[in-house]
Amino acid sequence: MKKFGLLPKLILGILAGIAIGKMKVLFVVELLATFNNIFGSFLGFIIPLIIVGFVAPGIGNLGKSAGKLLGGSTVLAYVSTIIAGSFAYVVDTNIFPKLLNVGSFILHDTTNPEEALVKSLINIKIAPLMDVMTALVLAFVLGLGIAYLKEDTVKKFMDEFQLIVEGTIKSVIIPLLPFHISGIFANMTYAGKVEMIIAVFAKVFVVIITLHLLILLFQYTVAGSLNGKNPISLIRNMLPAYFTAVGTQSSAATIPVTLAQTKKNGANDGIAEFTVPLFATIHLSGSTITLTSCSLAIMMLEGMNFSFGSYFGFILMLGVTMVAAPGVPGGAVMAALGLIQSMLGFNAELSSLMIALYLAQDSFGTACNVTGDGALALIVNKFAGFSLDKENK
Repeated sequence: MKKFGLLPKLILGILAGIAIGKMKVLFVVELLATFNNIFGSFLGFIIPLIIVGFVAPGIGNLGKSAGKLLGGSTVLAYVSTIIAGSFAYVVDTNIFPKLLNVGSFILHDTTNPEEALVKSLINIKIAPLMDVMTALVLAFVLGLGIAYLKEDTVKKFMDEFQLIVEGTIKSVIIPLLPFHISGIFANMTYAGKVEMIIAVFAKVFVVIITLHLLILLFQYTVAGSLNGKNPISLIRNMLPAYFTAVGTQSSAATIPVTLAQTKKNGANDGIAEFTVPLFATIHLSGSTITLTSCSLAIMMLEGMNFSFGSYFGFILMLGVTMVAAPGVPGGAVMAALGLIQSMLGFNAELSSLMIALYLAQDSFGTACNVTGDGALALIVNKFAGFSLDKENK
């Protein structure tokens, strides 16, 4: 199993869950539901810690690396992320009603969220230390304090705390996710809903990948127009970074390739070396498109009410909450899970389905993120007064 990547493990978990559900052995499904209950409760406990552990050091580290272009680069990355999420919302709300059977998958409208599924044999509740908004405010206060103070005590503590949280994700949550997803699909298959979900997966994925390609075309059209270069040539030079990210599922692991290809596009070496690692941390347009599309698909299937006014706040918070998500598969959705539950009203089952939808195409969202980093670096390069001094071939 160690040779398996996360995606093959998830696929295997889904297939195993479907097979178990088709067997209609109630006790086995109940055991899996019990595991899901315990795992889901632990996930609820760890979410505020993930937010504090990621966001506070992320903000603090941005402050420490402050330079002339930091503010502008940060705003550019944030605006790009918000544009991507808003673009996805507009497209999804126009296309999904034609592709999906709105209101056909109801798990959320009952008094007991588990009523539509097989219940756990025991009910374990691990109360979180704080709610999501408290965690966000605490993370902001700590992060700004770290950036402002010259002392390293709190910074070192938060950096180590981030390592603990990241280690928990890598060593506990990610390895157990295939079993959790298997239990969810076993339960949905037992309840007779899995065929519809599989059909939804395929349709939503096609829309997401298309949105990724369109946002990249937009980003490089802006970068190319500002620099007087052909956007298609710029994108072609970034393909090695795109496919590296597809394989590694990590923005951080792809930084060397992204940096080399951004320089190949003619960016000033100093600008590229400053912006590429920064954008790998704070620019998440692909992940935002994916989270927006997956959550909207689930909300439509559930028949949940939403509007752009209410949903836009979720997009704005995503751009902040996912800052410094770890360079491991699933980091973005784990960091965003608290918002998904608190702002969109997802229960444990819907959150698990959200994780499955997101992780199944996580590599493509990461590839969109890092490829877009190259476009933003070229925009910063222009505003810093540099031209693209190398031939684009």
